[in-house]
Amino acid sequence: MNTRSSAINAVNKSLKQSISTEPKGHFHLFCSRVFDSSVQELFLPKKVQQHLAEVRVGKVRFDPAYADAIAEGVRVWASKHGATHFTHWFQPLTGSTAEKHDSFLNLNKERGAVERFRGKELLYGEPDASSFPSGGLRTTHEARGYTAWDPASDPFLWESGEGVTLCIPSLFYSWKGAALDQKIPLLRSEQKIKDSALRLLAFCKVAGERVFSTLGAEQEYFLIDRGLYLLRPDLVLTGRTILGAKPAKGQELEDHYFGAVKDRVMAFMRDFEEQALRLGIPVKTRHNEVAPAQHEVAPLFEPASLASDHNILLMEVMRQSALKQGLACLFHEKPFQGINGSGKHNNWSLGTDTGLNLLDPKENSLLFLTLLTAILKGVHEHAALLRASIASAGNDHRLGGSEAPPTILSVYLGDALEKIVQDLLSEKEPSVGSLARHIDLGLQHLPFHVADLSDRNRTSFFAFTGNKFEFRAVGASASCAFPVTVINAVVADSLALILDELSDAVKDKRDLSQERLLELSLPTLRKHLKAAQSVLFSGNAYSEEWQQEAAERKLPNIRRSFHAFDQLREKKTIRIFEQILSEQELESRFEILVEQYAKQLDIEASLLIELFRTQILPAAQRDLAGRNSPSEAQKKLVHNISARVDQSILAIDEVERLQSQTRDLGWEAKAKVFCELVAPQMEVARSHIDQLEMWVDDALWPLPKYRELLFLI
Repeated sequence: MNTRSSAINAVNKSLKQSISTEPKGHFHLFCSRVFDSSVQELFLPKKVQQHLAEVRVGKVRFDPAYADAIAEGVRVWASKHGATHFTHWFQPLTGSTAEKHDSFLNLNKERGAVERFRGKELLYGEPDASSFPSGGLRTTHEARGYTAWDPASDPFLWESGEGVTLCIPSLFYSWKGAALDQKIPLLRSEQKIKDSALRLLAFCKVAGERVFSTLGAEQEYFLIDRGLYLLRPDLVLTGRTILGAKPAKGQELEDHYFGAVKDRVMAFMRDFEEQALRLGIPVKTRHNEVAPAQHEVAPLFEPASLASDHNILLMEVMRQSALKQGLACLFHEKPFQGINGSGKHNNWSLGTDTGLNLLDPKENSLLFLTLLTAILKGVHEHAALLRASIASAGNDHRLGGSEAPPTILSVYLGDALEKIVQDLLSEKEPSVGSLARHIDLGLQHLPFHVADLSDRNRTSFFAFTGNKFEFRAVGASASCAFPVTVINAVVADSLALILDELSDAVKDKRDLSQERLLELSLPTLRKHLKAAQSVLFSGNAYSEEWQQEAAERKLPNIRRSFHAFDQLREKKTIRIFEQILSEQELESRFEILVEQYAKQLDIEASLLIELFRTQILPAAQRDLAGRNSPSEAQKKLVHNISARVDQSILAIDEVERLQSQTRDLGWEAKAKVFCELVAPQMEVARSHIDQLEMWVDDALWPLPKYRELLFLI
C-alpha cells in the first residue's frame, strides 16, 4: 500500500466519525471579541467614546491626547479575555497580513512584573520593513517602517494556539511616509469618492453629510481532505494542482450547485462562522458552488474599508477552522484544471449617513442618472486599469474560461436600465420610477412575485444587480482593497468632471425644480453616455461573436495579467490617482506585481520539473518494467506509454531550458519570458503527463487524483 492509498483509507475513517448536529445558536456571539462601541461604554470615559465616534465618521482628526486612556481601556478588556500580547495587524503588499507580537509585560522600579499598555504603543509600531515588498520605495539599508493604528477600525482579539492576542488594525508606511500597504490607498480613495459624491448630493438637493463606498464580497473556496492535500506538493506550495488529469465526473451534472452540504463540510462551516461572528464579521450566506468540493460564503454589506479588513480576516479564520477539522481550505483562483475556479465577487455601491443607497434607482432620479453616467464613463475610459486591478498569475487561469468573466471589460445594466440609457440617447424622457415587474406563476394560492430590476449576467465583467455593481472578475485569493480603490478612483474622477459641466450648465440659477434641473442636465449626461455606450453589453460575453464585436468596438482585451500591469504607469492613471497614490507609489506597485508574477511562475516551473522527475517518471518506469507484452495490442499499449514518457521528458527538459534563460534577467524581463514562453511550455508538458496518469497503473500513481481530492470529503 502506498502513501496515497493510506491517505484515502484515513479519509474513510474521518467520514465515519460522528459529527455533532446539535442545534447551536451563536448570533449572541457577534462582536464578542471586538472592542466596539458597546464595549467602549464599559471601559472608556464618555468623552473619549464620543471622540472615537466622531473620528469613525470623519468629523474630526484623532487627538493623541486620548491615546493613553484608550490604551488602558483596551488592555483591561483584552486581559479579561486572556490576552497577554498585542500586535499591530496590517496588510503589506505581500497579498496577506502581517503582525509582530509584544507582551504587556513591563518592569516597575523594584523589577517586579506589571502589565502596561501605553498610548504610544497603541498608536504606533516599528516593524522591520526591509523584507516587505516596496517596489523601490526604499533601499535595502533603509529598513525602518511604521505601523499606525487606524482609529476608525476597532481592535479585536485573535485566538490561536491556546493563546489570545490583541490585534490593532493598522496602516503601514515607510520612514519617508510612502504607503507600503493595501489600506492607505483605499482610505484615501474613500476621501476622494466622498468629496465627489457630496457635490452630487448638493447639486441634486439631497441631504447628507457623509458618503462612503459599501462592499459585500462573495468568497468562493475549495475544501479538501488535509491528508490528501499534504500528498500534493503543488497544492501545498502554490495553492493549485500543476498536474492532474480530468476525472470521469466533474461538474457536468451540475448536481453539486446548491446541493445538500455534507456533514464534514457543515461542521467546518459552523465552526468558522462562529469564530467570524465573534470578530464582528457578519457572515450571512453559505452554499455549495458549481464545482465539486467548491463552496461560497457571503457577508452582509459593510463600509468598504471595514469589509476589506473583514474579508482578509475571514480567510485566515477559514484556514484555521479547516485545520481543526482535518481539512484544507483553498483560495487559489484555479486549484483544479477543467472545472470552475474561484472568484471573490465585489458588490460595490455608495451609501450615505442618512441611509440612502445612491445606486438604488428608486431614489432621486437625477442623482441616480448622474452617478450611473459617471460610472459608465469611468469604466469605459479606464477599462484596462480595472483589468490591472484584478491581475495575477492565479487569476489568469480563471478569467475567460466560461466560468468567470472574459478579459474584455463590459458592463451589463439589465433590460430596464438599458432602456433608460437608450431613451436618453434618443432624446426621449427617461423614466426611473416605474421599473417594478411582476411574475405570475399561474398558481392561485401564490401571490404575484416582484421581480428584480435586472436579470443576472454571470458573463459580465461589471454587472448592475438591482442596487449595486458586481465586480465579478476579482480573484478568490486577492485582497478586496485595490479593486475597490480603483473603482472609487475612476468613479470619483469622472463624477467630478461631469459635475463641473453640470454646474456650468445650471450656472447661478437657484431654486430650480427637480424637473427643470434634470432638463438642464440631460444634454451633458447624454453626451457622456454616448461616449461610453460601447462598453455596454447584455449578451453572452463568453461567445466568440462577442470577442469579434468587442474588437470592433475597440475595447481592450488583455488576456495575460503581465500585459495589464503597465496600466499603473499610464499618465491617465497617475492623474486619477492624485491624492491616492503618488507616481512613485504607483510605480512601486507595478514593480511589486511584476516581481510577484515572475516568482510565482518560477516556483511553479521548478515544482513541475521536480514532481515529474522524482515522482511521476519513476512511477511510469516501474509500470513499464512490470508489463508483459504477449500480444500485439499489449505491445502497442506499452509503446504508447513509452512514447508518452519520452514526450513528457522532452517537454520538461524544454521547460527547464527556458526557465534557465531567465536567471540573469531583471524582474520585468523575467516576467515577460515566463508569461510568453515558460507558462505555455508548462501547459504542453502537463498535457503529456496528464495523459500518463490515465494509463499508468493506479496503484503506482503517487499523487492523489482529482476524483479523490474533489469527492472524498
